[in-house]
Amino acid sequence: MTVNRFAPESVHERLLEAARPELAFDGAADLDTWRDALGKRLREVVGALPSPASLDVRVEWRVERDGFTETRFVFTAEPGADVPCHLLVPADAAEPVPVVVCLQGHTSGMHNSLGRADGFSLEPKTPEGDRDFAVQAVSRGYAALAMEQRCFGERSDRRPADRRHVDGPCHHASHVASLLGRTMVGERVWDVSRAIDALTESFGEVLDLSRIACLGNSGGGTVSWYAACLDPRISAVMPSCSICTYRACIGSIDHCSDNYLPGALRYFDMPDLAGLIAPRPLVVVAGRDDPLFPVAGVEEAFVTIQAVYDAAGAPDACELVIGDGGHRFYAADAWPVFARLAGWTAS
Repeated sequence: MTVNRFAPESVHERLLEAARPELAFDGAADLDTWRDALGKRLREVVGALPSPASLDVRVEWRVERDGFTETRFVFTAEPGADVPCHLLVPADAAEPVPVVVCLQGHTSGMHNSLGRADGFSLEPKTPEGDRDFAVQAVSRGYAALAMEQRCFGERSDRRPADRRHVDGPCHHASHVASLLGRTMVGERVWDVSRAIDALTESFGEVLDLSRIACLGNSGGGTVSWYAACLDPRISAVMPSCSICTYRACIGSIDHCSDNYLPGALRYFDMPDLAGLIAPRPLVVVAGRDDPLFPVAGVEEAFVTIQAVYDAAGAPDACELVIGDGGHRFYAADAWPVFARLAGWTAS
């Protein structure tokens, strides 16, 4: 096939093909030394993190529902950035229970995790693609934290229409973050860590904070992955339709700007980062027909992930679940694997 040398991808595809990340896992280096270097580089490419502020946790309401107690609260992640959350705790919990942090991707917001029609009513509506993560978690005896990510739902862009000329909820915020030496990945991971701080400060009596999991699909899975890499308090992680080699997904297929970490591929590919998660339980969920994260790239990535877990002495702590379908979560396939790998009981 003739290559169009005028097109930018003619250069980028060649460079992607030739890329040999400095810290690509090969099993030769001392594992701890390699992990230390990997963590340093990841912290470098996620950019400057926000300045901490008082959490100022505000409980807005608490309601007893059928099978669980729901608490709506807001905390401050950084000056000027408040995060709305819903905490669901099983009604029959006899002692502190594990908690699953539930992250939506490019949907209309965390109301999907709660199985509701929108963020302003209690009208039940089961979202497509098994995206009612919090409902699923609490039905299995876990507590669930549905939190709104930057740029989605209640935290969406509120600039006037005459200043918004590009589709996509994250486009402007992601690029402004880069102007400031930040990334949207870093900002969202920061919010997850501050959410864990808020749970610790205000809800520790009902939650087992030694058992915190993170779950998300698409952009939510991406943040789950990087959050687990950077926050060791996350003791299990289940990213869905988000783990792949960089070349096979964001390097060759159009994705939202919030996925990109400047310079990342100089140092590592996405699966190499399993070195910052192992030996903690990891369930990678994928769709056989996902057009955004092609299954061949997912399977290639998982070969590296499995090798990393083998080297960490935890070969059975990670598993790849491939559902028959597209870009979505696969609850019936994934949750039993999560329960087996995490080994958590609700009481």
